[in-house]
Amino acid sequence: MSSYINQFTNPIAIDPNDTALVVIDMQYASGSRHHGLGAFLAGQGKLSDAEYRFNRIETLIIPNTQKLLAAWRKAKAPVIYVTVGSRKADLSDAPPHLRKFFDICNNYEGSFENGIVAELAPQSGEPVLLKNTMGAFASLPLDKVFDELGVKSAVYTGVSTNNCVDTTAREAADRGYGSILISDATGTCSDRMQDVTLESFLRLFGRVATTDQAIAELNAKAGVKQA
Repeated sequence: MSSYINQFTNPIAIDPNDTALVVIDMQYASGSRHHGLGAFLAGQGKLSDAEYRFNRIETLIIPNTQKLLAAWRKAKAPVIYVTVGSRKADLSDAPPHLRKFFDICNNYEGSFENGIVAELAPQSGEPVLLKNTMGAFASLPLDKVFDELGVKSAVYTGVSTNNCVDTTAREAADRGYGSILISDATGTCSDRMQDVTLESFLRLFGRVATTDQAIAELNAKAGVKQA
């Protein structure tokens, strides 16, 4: 990738005082091979088509997001969860391009599938915000939540990198917030899609960092000694 654009990219630091960890769409609907999308594909005999997705969720995204959650909570930095789904059981509020996906996943507010996977359960006081669009800012006042918490930048994890995660992070950048995608705590359908999305995001929208890099930077600013 040509690097000339780097000179125009805004530097973004991770600071426990104003950098939130935002966990996106880690729900049973599309983040578990045993429910929602996974159950639907299994019923069609096509679960193997999503093996890359679910294997990455189980072996990389969940463990690394757990590490990030532990670090952010220890530093008393903001943690925010964003979920996706219809607000109505009849899916009438869902955009047309998402309605069929919500339907096969049984994904609406209050359904089991709409809930966050147990391994990443939010703690008391951590906001859980439901969007019915890919980008969070399009269907919920995430900027208001950011401003109330004093958030100036955010670190993003979850699924899918090329859809809800990337779109939300780009929307945030356009609204003046710093955006950082965590390369090994996000996932989509293939290495190629993951790499292309991250490469594209680096074109002015924000930073890409690993879990370990993000935690080290957070701890250094918070004065937490590494184990």
